Amino acid sequence: MTVGAAAQELQLKRGEFAVAVHTGLVRVLVQQGGGRPRVRREEVDRLRSQDGFPEVLRERVRTVGTAEGAQLLGISPGRFTRLARAGCFTPITFYLNRYRTVVWLYLAQELAEFAVREPRLLVGKSPDRVRDRLAGGADCRARDWRWRRVERLLSLLEDPWARAAVLAVTLDPVQLAEVVDDPYERAYLARIRPEPAFGLTGSHRARETWTRLMQADEPDEMLWRRVGLIMELDHARETRQAPRPGDERRPRLGRVHERGPDGVRGFASGYGSEPGVGPAAEPASARDHTPTCEPNPVTEPGSAFDTARVDERESLLDPVRGSGPVGWPGSGPVPVPAALPEHAPGLLARLGLRTRKLRQPRR
Repeated sequence: MTVGAAAQELQLKRGEFAVAVHTGLVRVLVQQGGGRPRVRREEVDRLRSQDGFPEVLRERVRTVGTAEGAQLLGISPGRFTRLARAGCFTPITFYLNRYRTVVWLYLAQELAEFAVREPRLLVGKSPDRVRDRLAGGADCRARDWRWRRVERLLSLLEDPWARAAVLAVTLDPVQLAEVVDDPYERAYLARIRPEPAFGLTGSHRARETWTRLMQADEPDEMLWRRVGLIMELDHARETRQAPRPGDERRPRLGRVHERGPDGVRGFASGYGSEPGVGPAAEPASARDHTPTCEPNPVTEPGSAFDTARVDERESLLDPVRGSGPVGWPGSGPVPVPAALPEHAPGLLARLGLRTRKLRQPRR
């Protein structure tokens, strides 16, 4: 089922369901070649059958901001912010407030576990490593959030091109062009790049912020992502090549006239069809894409009137062929189109879209 239907079945809001997918509480099926993930019915039934549903599931995906998180840990909001900037705990998601500022959200369950695991960071003087990191102006919230999301996506994917697309999102366009110099490969990576469970929703500014936060902004992280992308690309190229224009062969647009042994003129699709093949054997794709200069008359295909019309159209579209294919025995001379009059009206004038006065020669 779709993620929207699964969220309704689990009685979760969109944001709560996205957190459940990100933390691995809800297993999803990632579509190969891009697209929204889907959820199996068995997975929804498994979660609904757990004890305490849906309150227990909602508590596991409950997120808190700075003020509520500081109250949960029993510290001041300022100390909570310093611990978060130093990387003591990792945000799970974010949103933009009315001032278009990024507001980080944290899992309440992870903060409770942090309080049990690191009680000395909540009281007294902060350790030297925390103070040194803050003195250098470090802010690990975006980096830790990005690292957590990328590693989670990589754990869900097996296709090497999809894994490379995840790492490609972490590089800006300039660095991505340096690593992936083939434009067709970059276009393929952009097409199958992963998105949140419900897509990039929200305002244009929120989508831009999400894209900016997904890109590495420190030299060591950029180097690490570049190396990882190169390794994944090598594996992906060994598996298969990125699709390119023209990989899927299509029949030629024009029709080639051929005269069979019985003297009946037929059509060939340009793929080595033998002479004498009638119109019924012509592929549908070639018939649908045949260029025409005017609407076809209401006649049966292959009739004398239809053949004459086709001869006239092909002589206009390809004057080189003339009355028959080039090199065909008995093909006549190449017709030369008659020269237009000196003061002939243009195409728009002939269609009635523009009136043009013919200039009279001076006496």
